[in-house]
Amino acid sequence: MLVARTAQALEQVEERIHAAGGTATIAPMDLAERDNIAKLAEAIGGRWGSLDILVLNAALLGSLSPVEHLDAKELERVFKLNVFANQALIQAFDPMLRRSEKADIVGITSSVGSEPRAFWGGYGSSKAALENLLLSYADETQHAGKIRVHIVDPGSTRTRMRQLAFPGEEPSTLKPPETVAEAIVERLTGEAASGGRMRVEG
Repeated sequence: MLVARTAQALEQVEERIHAAGGTATIAPMDLAERDNIAKLAEAIGGRWGSLDILVLNAALLGSLSPVEHLDAKELERVFKLNVFANQALIQAFDPMLRRSEKADIVGITSSVGSEPRAFWGGYGSSKAALENLLLSYADETQHAGKIRVHIVDPGSTRTRMRQLAFPGEEPSTLKPPETVAEAIVERLTGEAASGGRMRVEG
């Protein structure tokens, strides 16, 4: 199941998956709207019953500015997607993850979540909050031994968000998203412990 705000990008990914011989279901929606997440979980639960992997990748950069100049409404939007929506996804899909024989949650973070940097206070604090939520969930589910939680920092990657943050940077000097995806797959198929943090170099 692929979820994003715009259908066009989802359709492009779906076509690539089909071309590679796989299958996918797409669901264009705004994850900042909590009711959408509940409906999505209900639909997936009714169709498949359990969930093996949940990737928390939805995020909003917001403005890079000094803390005293952060716009309250924009900061609220950043936290609504980067923190609250991801908590809602964990809450909605927790029963399905627990029904799986072995499940993994992957939370995509940033170095500024653990290493504060000037002008990145808004985005960085949202990622710090996300990491705290994920590590708390890892601790809460560790006793069952069925759910692993992974925090992944993709590093410098050729994405639209990176371009917004560093408009003068040459995209060709950055690793493609496929490199990050391959690293995540390798981690999930290995014996990594729950609650671990990985940075993808390259």
